[in-house]
Amino acid sequence: MTEKSIVAIQCVSRLVNIPAERQFRQWIAAALQVTAKPAELTLRIVNAAEGRNLNSAFRGKDYATNVLTFVYHEKKSKLLQGDLVLCAPIVAREAREQGKPLKAHYAHLTVHGVLHLAGFDHEIEKDAKLMEARETRVLAQLGYPNPYES
Repeated sequence: MTEKSIVAIQCVSRLVNIPAERQFRQWIAAALQVTAKPAELTLRIVNAAEGRNLNSAFRGKDYATNVLTFVYHEKKSKLLQGDLVLCAPIVAREAREQGKPLKAHYAHLTVHGVLHLAGFDHEIEKDAKLMEARETRVLAQLGYPNPYES
């Protein structure tokens, strides 16, 4: 029997058009299927001030970024544990600038964050290609286009 994932969702941003909790849960579940591991995670949707504070405190970068992933489990753990932080105003701005539907961009960044939680990375080109392929496959299964194509 597989363990069940536990997902908490916190939305502290006041922006409109943030997807519903059920959407985030669907995207997280789809991304977790790639990992074949259950998870205990919190997804927090924040405003620019909180996003900037977190990025500054934990990455030394004094600006808000679209998604942050905080990993709390050991590398070979059978249970993924961590926090995902999506900065709503940054996600909205990027979607507008890139001409993407807002919901599709949220889906992409949620899947991207979960894959980081599972140990995927994009610092090296070979790893980036693998991570992008996984993201693209999960998003296609959810009915979203490849986020890396214009």
